[in-house]
Amino acid sequence: MTPPKPASRADRVSLWGYLRLFRRDILSAQPARLYRAWMAEFRTPFFRSYLCNDPVLVRRVLEERPQDFPKSARITEGLAPLLGRAVFVTNGEEWLRQRRIIDPAFEGGRMRAAFPAIWAAGEAAVARMGTGVVEVEAAASHAAADVIFRTLFSIPIEDQVASAVFEEFRAYQRSQPILNLAAFVPLPAWMPRLRRGATRRSAAVIRRLIAGLTERRAAAIAAGDAPEDLATRIMLTPDPVTGTPFGAAEMVDQVAIFFLAGHETSASALAWALYLLALYPQAQEAVAAEAAGLAPEFAAVAKLRFTRDVFRETLRLYPPVPMMVRQNRGRETFRGRVLRAGAQVVISPWHLHRHERIWDNPDGFDPERWQTEAGKASARDGYLPFSSGPRVCPGAGFAMLEGVVLLALLVRAFRFEVVSGREPVPVAHLTVRAKDGIWLRVSRRA
Repeated sequence: MTPPKPASRADRVSLWGYLRLFRRDILSAQPARLYRAWMAEFRTPFFRSYLCNDPVLVRRVLEERPQDFPKSARITEGLAPLLGRAVFVTNGEEWLRQRRIIDPAFEGGRMRAAFPAIWAAGEAAVARMGTGVVEVEAAASHAAADVIFRTLFSIPIEDQVASAVFEEFRAYQRSQPILNLAAFVPLPAWMPRLRRGATRRSAAVIRRLIAGLTERRAAAIAAGDAPEDLATRIMLTPDPVTGTPFGAAEMVDQVAIFFLAGHETSASALAWALYLLALYPQAQEAVAAEAAGLAPEFAAVAKLRFTRDVFRETLRLYPPVPMMVRQNRGRETFRGRVLRAGAQVVISPWHLHRHERIWDNPDGFDPERWQTEAGKASARDGYLPFSSGPRVCPGAGFAMLEGVVLLALLVRAFRFEVVSGREPVPVAHLTVRAKDGIWLRVSRRA
């Protein structure tokens, strides 16, 4: 039994056929050869795009010379109304300043400080989980949003403002086009863009609600009674170079990306992990046994070794962010091909994580691979669910802690089974989600 994977398109299609496929789903719009190719070039009258699976090229772009391959400005075309100038979309000195302020909030003992809030969100998720046939993507989304609000602003998802942000974000997801076509397919300036009023309205509402939260937190900091959470730490951290902290508008941008990245990606990974455990009951029982004696103590998480490997394997098979787009500043040579300045360079975790020349049994679910030398070697060459290099996600450790704890608590309390005829089909929305949701039969464990 193999986990679901989108069918690949024919090797040759017209440009307009490709664009139609792309609008429907970026994953199934790609040919099967990308799962074994080290590099692929896509040519159109408007642009050149190069997908790189060669580990040497991936390291060059993300780790060795990231300043020469900044993020494509086209990414902001779809996300700017929500994110503004958040760290996810900036480059150069602006990005460096943002990371100097943000990174300390996720360093060292910060995970220990966040653990009680994550545990509380996990217990709340267990209390909310229904039985019978349940759409678990929605449940995972609710749980991940709860984690974000508890760790960022010390409020549960039931808080009036937190609940309003969550509901508005669901509306934003529904109105947002599948991924952002302009980010991956550079269209000529004269070609009309699809503008969605509902998406912009939802983004404006979310930003207004976040602005209210940050204003109240600034007042609490001034009064000396602010809680010691992520929002307080970030707002009090000055840039060590300039000595200035984030301004009010900057903080709204950063909170927006924390919610988008921290909530959307964690929800995707958790839902797919529950599905994989339903598909492989023996692995699910191993997670349940490992979690049976779990205490609400940060040190106890280290004992969840198999659960962590299940979550790693989930991120391999269903990386929340399937593709990353960069743009080369100058002329480059990749595997004997000359890239002109301004070309589009795509790094695809989706293809790297399933690459036939990097992984054994690339499409299979095998948590045990993470304890083998072969698995560890493959990971060094082809595993980047949180990107890598200077632009690696600052919340990567936080996301792993959250995912492992939530998965353990849910599987300890419930048994998850597949529903006949409801196999999920992976598609790329803001993250890798299931086309019609992930439906599982849920029953409470004795």
